Amino acid sequence: MSDPASTSRDLAVEVVDLHRRYGGFEAVRGVSFAARSGEVFALLGVNGAGKTSVLEVAEGLASADGGSVRVLGSDPVSERARVRPHLGVLLQSSGLPGDLTVGETLRTWARTLTRPRPVGEALAQVDLGSRAGVRVRSLSGGERRRLDLALALLGRPRVVVLDEPTSGLDPESRRTVRELIRELVAGGAAVVLTTHDLEEAEQLADRIAVMRAGQIVLAGTQAEIAASQPATIRFTLDDGGLPLPDLPGVAVTVGPPHVELRTDDLQPTLAALLVWSSQHGLQLTGLEARAASLEQAFLAVADGTVPTAA
Repeated sequence: MSDPASTSRDLAVEVVDLHRRYGGFEAVRGVSFAARSGEVFALLGVNGAGKTSVLEVAEGLASADGGSVRVLGSDPVSERARVRPHLGVLLQSSGLPGDLTVGETLRTWARTLTRPRPVGEALAQVDLGSRAGVRVRSLSGGERRRLDLALALLGRPRVVVLDEPTSGLDPESRRTVRELIRELVAGGAAVVLTTHDLEEAEQLADRIAVMRAGQIVLAGTQAEIAASQPATIRFTLDDGGLPLPDLPGVAVTVGPPHVELRTDDLQPTLAALLVWSSQHGLQLTGLEARAASLEQAFLAVADGTVPTAA
């Protein structure tokens, strides 16, 4: 049996019943999650779900209106001096001075850090080594985003918070950033990120939480979240006069000649359907069986099919 105290010490980020308000509007309503060292935790949701409002508290940029946030065991706002040396943050936009060169920007930021990595190494990490002498204002949007990431990682952080890290990047740059995130995790860092790219979440995240209206609606591994939704079987049946087989627990939608079955038990349902079609000599045209996916679960949360907690 694991030691609860040891498990608690492994938590790099711990959010418990977090609330945030903007005037009379409650943007975050009782969010709880934890991220451990050596894993990626992804926070998903449509615009306005409350993801950035949660991250701002973890980053120490805003105070909670209720609940608590701990980063490496300390409050990132009231104990900022303890947290800051170990925390790397990538905001959605940074507003860097355009007159400084890339190298000058990194060297300036390095002076504020306790144990910065060499500037050349930081630039190589994000494939900007050849752009050290270029002024920030002359960078492309993707290059500026990679510079933001280099700044976030300059202090060798143990906890990295990334808000839309690959937004605006070309495919090659996205691959570079994703590999870098994997390297961070392999080195023992905890990574908390938001993304609208579901493929990115599938590739990177060990655990995922999906938010709507300031609450976490679904949480778990990718497989656990996908399993919250039914699998789908679709086909076209030319003989519309023949009744479909009795399939307990299966939701059937018929719009002749199209048929859709939604089931929590894909393999037995598909097997029963194939036996039935064989017995009646029927051809199931365009037969398609699809297990539930993260995208399906995400869309179900977004459109309100999955209810939030009361």
